[in-house]
Amino acid sequence: MNDQVFNTLSKTTISISLLLLLQVVSGGAAASLPRRISFQKGFTQLFGGDTNLLRSDDDNTVHLHLNQYTGAGFKSSNMYNHGLFSARIKLPSEYTAGIVVAFYTSNGDVFEKTHDELDFEFLGNIKGKPWRFQTNLYGNGSTHRGREERYTLWFDPSKAYHRYTILWTSSKIIFYIDEVPIREILRSPEMGSDFPSKPMALYATIWDASSWATNGGKYKVNYKYAPFVTEMTDLVLHGCISNPIQDLSTNTCQEIDQQLETIRYNNITRKQKRAMKKFREKYMYYSYCYDTLRYPIPPPECVIDPLLRQRLKENGRPDFGPRHHRHSRKGSQVLSSKMYDIEDED
Repeated sequence: MNDQVFNTLSKTTISISLLLLLQVVSGGAAASLPRRISFQKGFTQLFGGDTNLLRSDDDNTVHLHLNQYTGAGFKSSNMYNHGLFSARIKLPSEYTAGIVVAFYTSNGDVFEKTHDELDFEFLGNIKGKPWRFQTNLYGNGSTHRGREERYTLWFDPSKAYHRYTILWTSSKIIFYIDEVPIREILRSPEMGSDFPSKPMALYATIWDASSWATNGGKYKVNYKYAPFVTEMTDLVLHGCISNPIQDLSTNTCQEIDQQLETIRYNNITRKQKRAMKKFREKYMYYSYCYDTLRYPIPPPECVIDPLLRQRLKENGRPDFGPRHHRHSRKGSQVLSSKMYDIEDED
């Protein structure tokens, strides 16, 4: 067997092994999530009217539409001081370049200059290409110190529902896809107020981000394929309901904080750690921790993996530019503060 054939077989074996590991972990027994909440009990509409936000008869599923007139979005009726936020989501199919579907927590409506935020953002797709998405976090308005990571998915998110989960406690943040933890941020004293600490609401939106979402704006939304529909079901809100105007130093949330520390999603198993490491090695293609032009000294929460550092360096640093605030097409709802664009390669 010549070296070229051997190397091809080796790479194929590694890819198959990784996919099997991710499938075993993500397809395992469902974690003990808190009870789902209906739309009426837990959420209010942000924009989209009666035509672009549609609810199922049992009120457990929401369809968000984007057309040439507007997108759609909703938010939780309450704000939470720490919590677990989760939904099963199916993304739009076919050509979806320029579209962003966002599932995130924020308090930007209350703390405009010092807001906190935790993001899943799905960045549109050209048919036949892997879906790309990013996670991010801000604390206390630290938008100039964005903590973006970008990845591709190992499955087609438009074919079936997958569960996306954000766990936020006083000591850590974990992003999950199904049962696979894909990112963990451990709070350190050096992070200071950059770690989100004020009550946040959960948001979900679909909107036109043609200027930056797909390959740095190279591919725009094509409304010939509209409406673009994302489906969200089995929504979970579990945390301490808080009034952000009240004194946040009170101990009213201590019991739920302790509960969050003990739930299964807070305790990553060894199998999940292996799956997270494999996912990040194969599917992460940008991380702020390895961006030496932006951060000559990595932020304090970064744990540098020499192999990842070399691979991401070889992949090159994406281009950055100012990103516009997120709006509905009517321009009436500002949904996020300044971030940074990352221009992907084709």
